[in-house]
Amino acid sequence: MNYIENIYICLAAPLLVALFVVHRYRRQSLLFILAGITACLFSSYISTFIANVLEADPQSASLEISPVVEEIMKLFPLVFYLLAFEPPKGEITGEALMIAIGFATLENTCYLMKGGADNTLRLLLRGFSTGAMHVACGAAISIIVTALWDRMYLRYAGMLAALCLAITWHGIFNILVNQQGAAAVIGFALPVLTGIAVVMIRRRIYGPPPLQGADGPGTMRQV
Repeated sequence: MNYIENIYICLAAPLLVALFVVHRYRRQSLLFILAGITACLFSSYISTFIANVLEADPQSASLEISPVVEEIMKLFPLVFYLLAFEPPKGEITGEALMIAIGFATLENTCYLMKGGADNTLRLLLRGFSTGAMHVACGAAISIIVTALWDRMYLRYAGMLAALCLAITWHGIFNILVNQQGAAAVIGFALPVLTGIAVVMIRRRIYGPPPLQGADGPGTMRQV
């Protein structure tokens, strides 16, 4: 039996140590990665509890319960960040991606511990596709929320719509990767293609990311 709490401690401990030594601009990214790992931990607890209450089998829980719980839990840290700190719009997508990366890291590690490391090709496909899926969902939500955040009458309705979109897309991914043959191939490829599309949309809206130097975001290192 794998204990997700022990895996969480092993992943979170280096991040907590690094928070005390890295530059303050890097510290923010580490905090959001840690928030993503923590969101994955609580998602596991909540999904398991709901599955037990509904007496759902593991496959049904993966297809029907996990996408809803996981996307909601990934959204919580981002919403708290928006409401508490009111950051510049250009920072929102980056922090949402850090949350998604942290979430995917713990999820992939748990999958590795559960399924073993003997099938390298399967692990490569799983690692890249799951990471791309979480990143694409996080980026899509952040882009929609950012675009509507200044419009109070659309802020929460847009957030709910973005969340529903991410849940639906996440559920489709889970359905496809649990199949065999062409359906599984499409499922593994879909997140990567979606991620590329999201990056292109973001660059079209915000332009290329600013250069970063030692003095913080938006500054260039002098040579």
